[in-house]
Amino acid sequence: MTYKLLLNSSIRALQANRNRTFLTILGIVIGISSVIVIMSVGAGAQSLIFNQFASVGTNLIGIMPGYADEKGPPASAMGVTITTLKNSDAEALKKITEVTAVASYVRGVDTVQYQSQKMDTNFSGVTADYPLVEQAEIELGSFFDEGQDREMARVAVLGYEVWQELFNGDNPLGSHLKIKNESFDIIGVLAQRGTQGFENKDDMVFVPLITAQKLFLGVDHVSMIRLLVKSDDDVPAALAQIKDVLRERHDLTSGMSDDFSARAAVQGLDSLKQITNALKFFLAGMAAISLIVGGVGIMNIMLVAVNERTREIGLRKAVGATEKNIQAQFLIEAATVTILGGVVGIIFGFLISALVAGVANYLGYEWDLIVTIPSILMGVGVAGAVGILFGWYPAKKASGLQPVEALRHE
Repeated sequence: MTYKLLLNSSIRALQANRNRTFLTILGIVIGISSVIVIMSVGAGAQSLIFNQFASVGTNLIGIMPGYADEKGPPASAMGVTITTLKNSDAEALKKITEVTAVASYVRGVDTVQYQSQKMDTNFSGVTADYPLVEQAEIELGSFFDEGQDREMARVAVLGYEVWQELFNGDNPLGSHLKIKNESFDIIGVLAQRGTQGFENKDDMVFVPLITAQKLFLGVDHVSMIRLLVKSDDDVPAALAQIKDVLRERHDLTSGMSDDFSARAAVQGLDSLKQITNALKFFLAGMAAISLIVGGVGIMNIMLVAVNERTREIGLRKAVGATEKNIQAQFLIEAATVTILGGVVGIIFGFLISALVAGVANYLGYEWDLIVTIPSILMGVGVAGAVGILFGWYPAKKASGLQPVEALRHE
């Protein structure tokens, strides 16, 4: 028998048992589409994280108070108050050649009020370089300057959402806003920025650093310093100088640990990439288990087919079909089911991945649709191997039947 005849015979056998064939294909479809969807969702989530960090800037260096090793954040990132970092440190870091802008931060949460309208929001005490460091554009008015910061001026700049919530898009410049029952003159509004680094930049009110320190928080330290470096290539040199300057200012001698944590944004991206890659392939491996389950289904159904078609096998062997012919036919049937399931699984996997990406983008997330060739090859490759592996045993059993015994089978 030629392979063309074997293929035609296999297709007729599959058509004769449509329900059984459909259920077999369904297991493969679910397995392959699961692999593709999970790898696509993993890659999309990874792109979301990278897009969030890229929107903050890859040539940024962040400094937080408290020691931290390379594998974890400092205690201050967990809410522990550490007072070792001052705004005077930020002023000293401005002298580093590779640094173009430096901003200091303190933060709090309180109720802000305009006339009878109130809302709970975040307030940030920052220095005048904040728009440069954060690459924030001014929608209306202006940002406060260094002089207003030194003078503890009671001026405020609104985030986009706060402006819309309290003023409904009307011009707020010159109006008065109350924070902690203290009156502030509104001098500007920042353009809409959305979520960056998993923080909503629009749900904020910005006031001068010293004003927030003295009037609201009663502290003289800062919770964070951010520096904008000229380019990505200058980050390593700037980072080394930052550590040297801070260790000298904090009187840290050789052998003493840092009392601060200075990290470049690109370092965070590298760590996140390793974590998300490991998670992505772990999930893909879990999805591949469903292909194994589908393979077991193929084997069981093919064994049933062998039992049902015992007389047919005996008749074929009686008229001259060899063991290889019988084995090839059943293997072709298993491979045909696997291939059909693979094609449909790829289509369904792509459509579901596109739906997930579409919904995420509709909700405002920068989610890329990523269906990679490796994910498709992985799904099809595993499915093909499963089909051949689990189809081989029934094929081998069918080919080993003796013609006389097979013809007597009821």
